[in-house]
Amino acid sequence: MRFALNHIAAPDRSLDAFFALARELGMTEVEIRNDTPDMVGSVPASAVRLAADKAGVTILSINAVYPFNVWSGDLPKKAELLADYASECGAKGLVMCPLNDGREVSDDDLVAALAAMLPILQMRGITGLVEPLGFPISSLRTKRKALNAIARAGGQETYKLVHDTFHHHLAGETEFFPAETGLVHISGVSDPFVGVADMLDPHRVLVDADDRLKNVEQIRAIRAAGYTGPFSFEPFAAEVQGLADLEVALRQSIEHIKAQL
Repeated sequence: MRFALNHIAAPDRSLDAFFALARELGMTEVEIRNDTPDMVGSVPASAVRLAADKAGVTILSINAVYPFNVWSGDLPKKAELLADYASECGAKGLVMCPLNDGREVSDDDLVAALAAMLPILQMRGITGLVEPLGFPISSLRTKRKALNAIARAGGQETYKLVHDTFHHHLAGETEFFPAETGLVHISGVSDPFVGVADMLDPHRVLVDADDRLKNVEQIRAIRAAGYTGPFSFEPFAAEVQGLADLEVALRQSIEHIKAQL
């Protein structure tokens, strides 16, 4: 399996320390962010490329263009600037997340946004990684709906899905799209008391024996269906991010997943 690491796992670590953590775990693929931590707003793209080259890591994505499906205001300019940064730092893709505040976005607006983003990505040779969010308040919850919109926008060669095990479970999805998936995010929920509809990012920990999201089953299913891409750890829980022995915890999660498979 190709395991990767999202910077949200260790947001207090510098870029060099984050890359070093990934390499200590035997990983060569990482994801950086423009929120927590904000690498895009704090480190020049050229410095990110140099650090990645020095560490021997590939930047899978920058997370994220938000809300990509509301193509208005300053979003087009922000998206273009982020695509420029991705190109300059060597990132292969841009994660694209939908509006997540309870407001609906029409299918036509979703298609229009994907169509508008298409030339920005194509001109720079970057993949758009569309990530449906399974929260009840999300304006785009399922991968099936995302794929339909991508097809209508004519973007099948430029866009790929992010299969996030957390959001897949929250949305109640059962379909897997291995050929259309460019990245898998993995995180678990072990809190036995929180209801599925109430699960939020702070509940997302490392995958272990108490996982309620059926990560192992999801990973097994998408691999059996033909997916050979990376599986990137994306835990948002503060108790994970603050671990003094984060490397040990990540290694244990990796070994748990591999043993179950």
